[in-house]
Amino acid sequence: MSSNTNAAANIKAEKNLRKRAGLTDTNLLLIITIAVFVAMYALAVFLLGGGFTKPQTFFNILNENASLIVLSCGMSLVMITGGIDISVGQVTALVCMACAVYLDRDVLHPEEYAGNPGNVVTALLIALGIGLAFGLVQGFIVAYLNIQPFIVTLAGLFFAKGMTTIINATQFNVANEQFLKLKEKRITVPGMGANNKLGVYVPAYVEIGVIVAVAIVIILFILLRWTKLGRNFYAVGGNNQSANMLGINVRRTKFMAHLLCGLLAGIGGFVYFMHAGSGSPSHAGGAEMNAIASSIIGGTMLTGGVGNIAGTFFGVLSLSTIKNIVASLGLDEAWWTNITVALMLCIFLLLQSVILSRKHKAKK
Repeated sequence: MSSNTNAAANIKAEKNLRKRAGLTDTNLLLIITIAVFVAMYALAVFLLGGGFTKPQTFFNILNENASLIVLSCGMSLVMITGGIDISVGQVTALVCMACAVYLDRDVLHPEEYAGNPGNVVTALLIALGIGLAFGLVQGFIVAYLNIQPFIVTLAGLFFAKGMTTIINATQFNVANEQFLKLKEKRITVPGMGANNKLGVYVPAYVEIGVIVAVAIVIILFILLRWTKLGRNFYAVGGNNQSANMLGINVRRTKFMAHLLCGLLAGIGGFVYFMHAGSGSPSHAGGAEMNAIASSIIGGTMLTGGVGNIAGTFFGVLSLSTIKNIVASLGLDEAWWTNITVALMLCIFLLLQSVILSRKHKAKK
């Protein structure tokens, strides 16, 4: 009886210790990410001026990266559990193409659908269905068949790429009136406008996709911080064996992480579609790499167990801001942007390494 009591006490103590350490690491990395973003943007305002001084420049960062915010949030969930999903970019392209072909079916196939265009609600359901399908299949294979997530999602990437081309192999703009009204919808930000060159006041605005992205960030922040499922994600990513000892269903937790990531890929794909307004096999090229980079910059560790959705949000902003700074300096060549992003990743990976070493020393 006493041995069982001692074992339970040890497990509880280990859980509390890991929880405190994980939260400390998460908060520390979050603070660093926010500080880096604020410092970069402030330097851009004071040293470069120009567009960086206008509020709309910041809102344009959100408009252009709303889909990446959603994809990065899903990536962070998987990475917190110790996995990865490199299919999200191509799933986004598949969602765009499927929705574009459906909405313009009366234009592409007038003999079948003349005067009967698709509607936006059904297109959204298609996007969610595609995302859920990838999340279900990939999550089951990773969690219950115990196959490496990199291999599984690599197969998912190629499958999505092939399906995108099968649906339509060319790029085309969507002419659906209902969709175009939604795409052109702008939400004004009160008191954040500026005068243009003619002296006319132009209010600042965000697209609908930004509202969706911010809502998802808030929901996932609450999920990770105050729900049992969120705590399970951290526990599984921190230590599978300890999570099992605590009675956590490790397989189901990994499955849920990939399922949510797939669902968010579907939502992110539709947000991307609303911004681009077209279908193309080349849409969202490299988005999975940007999502991984944003998660790392935001403080999500590749080793699992540490991460923060708020940090991921600022990771996306930091990544986009450094790209804009490089472009403002006249270094428009792609390799300068890639080199700068690589340096940022190296710095944040080094910070994570320092934090991990500090954690190991504290345990000793």
